[in-house]
Amino acid sequence: MLTTLSVIAALFFVAHVYLLFTSFGKAGFQKKKYLWSHITLWITGALACIITLIFAGKSVSSVIDVFDTPVKSSLLIVLAFALSLIAHSIVKMLVLPKYNRI
Repeated sequence: MLTTLSVIAALFFVAHVYLLFTSFGKAGFQKKKYLWSHITLWITGALACIITLIFAGKSVSSVIDVFDTPVKSSLLIVLAFALSLIAHSIVKMLVLPKYNRI
């Protein structure tokens, strides 16, 4: 089950990166793809939280064991939203102004 959840989380993260980079192209800025890139990042954070809630303290992985309380596990979701907010700020303030001039 750990492997399955980890693979699913990794696939969502790969989808996040793919959607993020393909949001900007010759066709212009694609808002729908950009939104889905954020959603896939949030799903990745939720899956990481679920993995730690299920497997923390079972000596499956020393990294997973760090998240030994529900509060620590929920920090993974907070981290995903924080990364999303930071990335959105960078895109809005730095990337889009330069991208729209082209």
